[in-house]
Amino acid sequence: MTLQEAVSQKLSLDKAAMERARKKWDSIAKPLDSLGIFEAYIIQIAGITGTAEVDLSRKAVAVFCADNGVVEEGVTQTGQEVTAVVTENFSKGESCVCLMAKEAGAYVLPVDIGVARPIKGAVKDFPGGGGPKNPEMPYPVWDRKLVSGTANFTKGPAMDRDLAVKAVEIGMETARLLKEAGYGIIAAGEMGIGNTTTSSAVTAVLLDVDPEMVTGHGAGLSREGMERKIAAIRRGISRNRPDKKDGLDVLSKVGGLDLAGLAGLFIGGACYGIPVVLDGFITGAAALIACWICPQVRDFILASHVSAEPAGAMILEKLGLEPIIRGRMCLGEGTGAVALFPLLSMAERVYRDMSTFQEIEIEEYHHFL
Repeated sequence: MTLQEAVSQKLSLDKAAMERARKKWDSIAKPLDSLGIFEAYIIQIAGITGTAEVDLSRKAVAVFCADNGVVEEGVTQTGQEVTAVVTENFSKGESCVCLMAKEAGAYVLPVDIGVARPIKGAVKDFPGGGGPKNPEMPYPVWDRKLVSGTANFTKGPAMDRDLAVKAVEIGMETARLLKEAGYGIIAAGEMGIGNTTTSSAVTAVLLDVDPEMVTGHGAGLSREGMERKIAAIRRGISRNRPDKKDGLDVLSKVGGLDLAGLAGLFIGGACYGIPVVLDGFITGAAALIACWICPQVRDFILASHVSAEPAGAMILEKLGLEPIIRGRMCLGEGTGAVALFPLLSMAERVYRDMSTFQEIEIEEYHHFL
């Protein structure tokens, strides 16, 4: 499916499946609505997947990895070479999200969509179907590299519009292939030195606020580094004049390839009927882009936590999403989204296995409000 085809679709949640899920919750032998937002999430998942038989037994996290030319402006504490190092660590199962995913029973799919240097051991074929196969490389990096990083957006557009579309479509394809491989839910993750800068630029444009309001310290910037970061974002926006009504224009001019892939993942999740869990600030900026391109996508996204980055709560409020976790996290990689998986699994267990009022032969609770 192309992006143009996706945008032309009429995407909506399956209301009948949601009503069946709601009635099932009400039949379970516990006080009505007593699991709060967990019940709402299971109902939403039923609407996304089109069935009240919710199955989250196979979980995945897709981590889009790319470099950003704006690092030339001294907006990061570490160099661009770190992107490749961490991407290769995903393939070894050594990153934070890999360890958390193992505990949560989730498969990690690292996607090289634009890392500056070649990634050792990357594979051309989609590796997610059968899960880990090689003990020495539990999570092979999927090589979907389009270019070796974006351009420095303070000197011109980060990428052209056609490249941005191709990257979005890779994200859509990722959602489709994970769905076809039998996964029931996807966490959104990313890795790319400089991507809090691109995310702040995108968010400043789409929310129509000054960059200072939505720019944080990222991975530990000094005060001087923060000043350079904010100044670089302002220069990029001023030079490129992105159209805040056009999500693809904003993405191509001041965004990044990892953001594009993530935006496509959210759009693909809506098109192919698989829930995608938002992580933090960076995936939030990508979700904004996705919803600007295709507004119906918003109903198909689950929020996990409120990022400690300044714009984290602002993005969730704009999207109308309610997070479950408030843990002051800002690590990225999809860690916050993966942290939600065990909580969802517990809610699913109650939904699937707990006795009903009828089974234990007591009168059901009734809604009076």
